Amino acid sequence: MEYRQLGKTELKVSTIGLGCEYFDVAKVPFSETEKTINYALDNGINIFDVFMPGREIREDIKNALGNRRSEAIIQGHIGSTDVNLQYDISRDMPTVKKYFEDMLRIFGRIEIGMLFFIDSEDDYKSVFETEFITYAQKLKQQGDIGHIGFSSHNPITAIKVVETGVVETMLFSINPAFDLMPEDENIFNHLQNGFNRERFLGIDPTRAALYNLCEQKGIGITVMKPLGSGKLISPEHTPFEKPLTIGQCLQYALDRPGVASILPGCKSVEELQGVLNYFTLSEEEKDYSQILMNKNFKGACVYCNHCQPCPMTIDIAAVNKYLDIAKLDPKNIPPSVISHYQNLKYRGEHCIECGHCEHNCPFDVPVISNMQEADHLLA
Repeated sequence: MEYRQLGKTELKVSTIGLGCEYFDVAKVPFSETEKTINYALDNGINIFDVFMPGREIREDIKNALGNRRSEAIIQGHIGSTDVNLQYDISRDMPTVKKYFEDMLRIFGRIEIGMLFFIDSEDDYKSVFETEFITYAQKLKQQGDIGHIGFSSHNPITAIKVVETGVVETMLFSINPAFDLMPEDENIFNHLQNGFNRERFLGIDPTRAALYNLCEQKGIGITVMKPLGSGKLISPEHTPFEKPLTIGQCLQYALDRPGVASILPGCKSVEELQGVLNYFTLSEEEKDYSQILMNKNFKGACVYCNHCQPCPMTIDIAAVNKYLDIAKLDPKNIPPSVISHYQNLKYRGEHCIECGHCEHNCPFDVPVISNMQEADHLLA
């Protein structure tokens, strides 16, 4: 297993975690839940997303963890309820407190308390202009949660939440199809009705800016829906010329700035084995660039490392990531970004302009000029 720092928190999370929703959706018996949770722990997975509000599924996960609770980082959601036995979003404080305090009773301290489902302006106001955010901050002050995060599917609203300075982590839906959609697109329409290829207009600059902003501010990203609810890997439902593999989807998400962990939903040991097979794949098997070549990514670095090898051994993808972050606000580049750039063994200044990288790049990225710009902004 590989691990990454979750933003500026002290937490080191497995690059692949476990989304636990399907234990509930599929009504998985406890015996299978227990096997899957323990298989995850045995293979180094340490972060688990538990947004489901039902008491039975929470109790099953807690009992499955057993005396290994200390090995798990729980990402639990504030505002997720099941009023009338339906998944629901609530901002009614007595209801919110009832469900989250029951989660605390079951699991004890929650490592990451997530502000649940902030997708619209109304969602934003109902959290940040009410007692809701005060409650979350009090939970952290009391030590009931370790960190405050939030979940979202909308890059416009997510940027606004990140800019508050209150949150430390973000759970966001990231995959190649979603990133090609305009910022105001409702991804749930595509999950329900199928992807409309005509809406693939090139990588959405707002989504790219969100990931870079999180990297800039030290907001750790955990990823939901990396497979687009299975549609991206399905021959029948893929929006691309051919389905992506699980490995390609996971690699794409892990290459985005700020991403620390991917949380695919798995309901059995067999499904989890299929995901963890990622670590046995070659670089060629994880390469997603050919799938995206005809989808208007021209000129935009997707950090795929197709440009390699560099004769000067420059980590071109890393330089481009730091450059993209610096360009968000060139006059106020965070010292941490400059430091990370300068700690690279070989940087933009070492580029000999041989053009090997530009010849290899499937997206026509102006690598040489990017190296020069990075050296100018970050040296």
